[in-house]
Amino acid sequence: MDQPSGRSFMQVLCEKYSPENFPYRRGPGMGVHVPATPQGSPMKDRLNLPSVLVLNSCGITCAGDENEIAAFCAHVSELDLSDNKLEDWHEVSKIVSNVPHLEFLNLSSNPLSLSVLERRCAGSFAGVRKLVLNNSKASWETVHTILQELPDLEELFLCLNDYETVSCPPICCQSLKLLHITDNNLQDWTEIRKLGIMFPSLDTLILANNNLTTIEESEDSLARLFPNLRSINLHKSGLHSWEDIDKLNSFPKLEEVKLLGIPLLQSYTTEERRKLLIASRLPSIVKLNGSIVADGEREDSERFFIRYYMEFPEEEVPFRYHELVTKYGKLEPLAVVDLRPQSSAKVEVHFKDKVEEMSIRLDQTVAELKKQLKTVVQLSTSNMLLFYLDHEAPFGPEEMKYNSRALHSYGIRDGDKLYVESRMK
Repeated sequence: MDQPSGRSFMQVLCEKYSPENFPYRRGPGMGVHVPATPQGSPMKDRLNLPSVLVLNSCGITCAGDENEIAAFCAHVSELDLSDNKLEDWHEVSKIVSNVPHLEFLNLSSNPLSLSVLERRCAGSFAGVRKLVLNNSKASWETVHTILQELPDLEELFLCLNDYETVSCPPICCQSLKLLHITDNNLQDWTEIRKLGIMFPSLDTLILANNNLTTIEESEDSLARLFPNLRSINLHKSGLHSWEDIDKLNSFPKLEEVKLLGIPLLQSYTTEERRKLLIASRLPSIVKLNGSIVADGEREDSERFFIRYYMEFPEEEVPFRYHELVTKYGKLEPLAVVDLRPQSSAKVEVHFKDKVEEMSIRLDQTVAELKKQLKTVVQLSTSNMLLFYLDHEAPFGPEEMKYNSRALHSYGIRDGDKLYVESRMK
């Protein structure tokens, strides 16, 4: 029986995937359920179900008829039940236990903290490999029960659950490869280290938007805690010391790091942040903040690092500087090249037998220059012909006949010549 205040899983399923709302069609990623026997609901032959069911935000509070779920969902592999009103783990268990090939389950934003997950209920999740419990406020006791009953769990999402601490289970979970635990309140490294104890096979750890302030652990201990960690995301954490970044090198298999929005890097330019991270603190990573670190970029960054610290007092120079000097030698500072367009030029103005040196602004137009020359050549602008001679040009003077053209477009430089003639000879 459906709960009076909500809707059942089967009710929503029949409504969404009825022929009127979800017509039969073939195509990649679509699976059509054909019942094995003719018995059952008269709706059975009329539903065309894909193997991926998305039933989010549908007001679901309970399972409904379990026989119907089993008949329709034998082929389903992914189920999204996020943002519903499921508050009883027994109802979730009724759904999942009748979806035998389920590998992905999303229960985000359901009020499941209102009930206790018993082990016999959790056993129905046994085949799930990816479980999403974001914003469910699932307790660590619930998480422990799940870990004990899901021997093949590979990915676990625990974001937005207001965790301030981490509670270790009686036994560790050897199967988990990815833990997504962003947007919680984990600030102390003693809590993060528990994750290494719980999940020794962890490949990817996503800790973004936790105010972790420092990594308080010896290098040997870090290597033992996270022996298989390949990727870590510390976006918008509270790390403020280069020593904390150094600690990341203790993870023996680390290849990818994400470190945007941390206090340590706020005072550096975008170029400085990336190059200093690559050259100094993370010499072995192959991807930084989502971008691959090519061999050429690594060498450029290491040379940049040498030049960056070459003027620092000896006591402020990191040890990595001396390692790189041994590798590349002491480099000369890069020449400072001003690539801004020239704003003025000193030119020779020739009129009849007179030659006068003038400084002219290059952001003005030909018409404005003629006004400036009026007092020099004693001609009106309408009676003035103006020619420009580039001292490197092979074709002789070029008439400057377009009054609205900017002077900088001619490429005028110091030492060039301007010739003025009267239109009335």
